[in-house]
Amino acid sequence: MKKLTIDEGSFRDPDARVAYLNNSVYRIVYPNGFKKFDFIKRILKNKSIAEYLIDTEEVSQQEVELLELDIDTNVKVFKHKKIDYISYPYEWSFYRLKDAALHHLNLHISLLKNNATLIDAYSYNVQFNNYSPIFIDLMSIKEYSEGEFWTGHKQFCESFLNPLVLKSKLGINYNNWFKGNLEGIDTGELSKLLKFRHMFSWNIFYNILLLNYFEKKYKKNEDLKITKNKKLKKSYYLSILTNLVNFIESLKPKKETSVWGEYSRDNTYNDEEKKNKYEFISNYFNKNKSNRVLDLGCNNGEYSKLAIQSGCKSVVGLDYDLNAIDEAYWISKKERLNFLPLYFDVSNPSSDIGWHQKERKGFMKRLNFDFVLALAFEHHLAIAKNIPLEDVINWITSLAPKGIIEFVPKNDVTIQSMIKLKGDIFPNYNLENFKNFLSKKTKITSEKIVSKSGRTLFSFEK
Repeated sequence: MKKLTIDEGSFRDPDARVAYLNNSVYRIVYPNGFKKFDFIKRILKNKSIAEYLIDTEEVSQQEVELLELDIDTNVKVFKHKKIDYISYPYEWSFYRLKDAALHHLNLHISLLKNNATLIDAYSYNVQFNNYSPIFIDLMSIKEYSEGEFWTGHKQFCESFLNPLVLKSKLGINYNNWFKGNLEGIDTGELSKLLKFRHMFSWNIFYNILLLNYFEKKYKKNEDLKITKNKKLKKSYYLSILTNLVNFIESLKPKKETSVWGEYSRDNTYNDEEKKNKYEFISNYFNKNKSNRVLDLGCNNGEYSKLAIQSGCKSVVGLDYDLNAIDEAYWISKKERLNFLPLYFDVSNPSSDIGWHQKERKGFMKRLNFDFVLALAFEHHLAIAKNIPLEDVINWITSLAPKGIIEFVPKNDVTIQSMIKLKGDIFPNYNLENFKNFLSKKTKITSEKIVSKSGRTLFSFEK
């Protein structure tokens, strides 16, 4: 039996820590959190609230003893359903972040109506079971005290509202900005970008511009009299949350040209070539079932969907085209697919960030796949990014023990357009070298030419 492992990123909660054992997730609650623990147990019995929360049950004292905790004090323990793949808000497309924000607000409204509230409002507290948002940080729920303010207001704005406004009103992608700041998009920085016309939106004025104004006064110790001895009526508290729900529901991303968003409908394959590619992939998965597939350069999820239809249990798709990822998210929701498309730039991946670089795990720390799908992908690194072909192959094959890789030859129209400006500075980019590099790291189990230009699919295993 494996030993219980404490999540190093769960240190901020003084009442509890998250831990893992044998593919199960536990929340260990210390004596100072027992009152809240008992309150949450009662909350979990309320179906109107429980539907927003991760599936949770109390662990009996006999089971707690089996965990062999390295602590002397008495504890209580929750057991949560394990999320297949932990993702972060800076990896989410606009509509996924929007759904997470609405999920958080609707949970908070439901809690307030039942004399409970949330002590914080980080977007990290929401995760996704593929297309469905779920709230995971149960210890941020507490009993409501009449007249209390929304302590998580600033957190909600920075990690939910501000990124959505940045994209919707200004057309600026929030992902890399958010990735560089654990808390999200700073209200003061966003305020400097907003135009005069944006002030006519009550929600932007109240939740961004006014919030920034009071934050500045607080830093100068000028606003201490403003909130002293004042209380917030529950009805007004609810109206703030409800207004935000209505406002966020109305937000749409400012349209921009997609890099690869139309690739699945407008690419270099004719019908026969596409059929060849489909047959190779579906035949492989029909014979070799996979539990967790990683689809690199998933675009709108066309081949992720094929993998699922061919017997794979779930797929995590990665792409750096946000329009394509949003389309993939809509498809996963509409068709209820076990498919999680995320924003990802291979040359600038999600890294370990936060305190001691342990709060949010980088991409490589979250790997847990048994198959990698890399279709028409490697040339985007080897040609567009000037990454040595051998390095590309070594990286792809490190992600899972089995996979399918598509090699795109230099004479293909896609690569010809890539090297039009920079010239052909890739003398080592050819099929022979590709096969040699792949053979060094894996066993090639099958290969098939699927296009007139010589695009070739290879299946491999270690």
